[in-house]
Amino acid sequence: MKLYLVPTPIGNLDDITLRAIKVLQSVDAILAEDTRNSGVLLKHLGINKPLYAHHAHNEHHGTQGIIKLLKEGKVLALVSDAGTPAISDPGFLLVRECLKQGVEVECLPGATAFVPALVNSGLPADRFTFEGFLPHKKGRQTRLKNLVDEERTIILYESPHRLLKTLEQLGEYLGTDRQACVSRELTKIFEENRRGTLVEILTHYQLNPNTIKGEIVIIVAGKE
Repeated sequence: MKLYLVPTPIGNLDDITLRAIKVLQSVDAILAEDTRNSGVLLKHLGINKPLYAHHAHNEHHGTQGIIKLLKEGKVLALVSDAGTPAISDPGFLLVRECLKQGVEVECLPGATAFVPALVNSGLPADRFTFEGFLPHKKGRQTRLKNLVDEERTIILYESPHRLLKTLEQLGEYLGTDRQACVSRELTKIFEENRRGTLVEILTHYQLNPNTIKGEIVIIVAGKE
């Protein structure tokens, strides 16, 4: 019995590792955040394995069923739609329960969106804090206030329809002259890394709203 956490490409399908392919070929079944998205990847790789849905809406009540399969001797792989499972994606609850139940867990190295975004931002990468997605409503202001005195480089994930609001609020709390970088469509044909102050980046996207597409990573310099 064993659970593999297998990172999948965040855009370019060629970014999957040889080891990830071997593991996906060898397991008894694959747990996927969205079976349709993962099905496209598996078809591209020529892998035909049973797919089971494991996402934010069923992970609480579905975990015990997965543990039961693992304790019966099954070897399973968990994948998210893109990147490494449990990084702003389902996975944490299952990993925690596996470890409690004595099930072996192994995470493969691979794609994670915030790493290339951080490295190519030009901002310090020796110390950073990963904040994931800010709360939409409750707790949002508290999280922003907690970032005011943060000296490490700040990493956030954001969706296209909330980007302008988040950039505005970051400017309000951290200062509009704070250096930042917005990365979107990483590893894809139309990858963009927009660098500058928060107000410069906000102004650019206010003038070019049609370019706000794809998954987005915001990197913000820490307080000096």
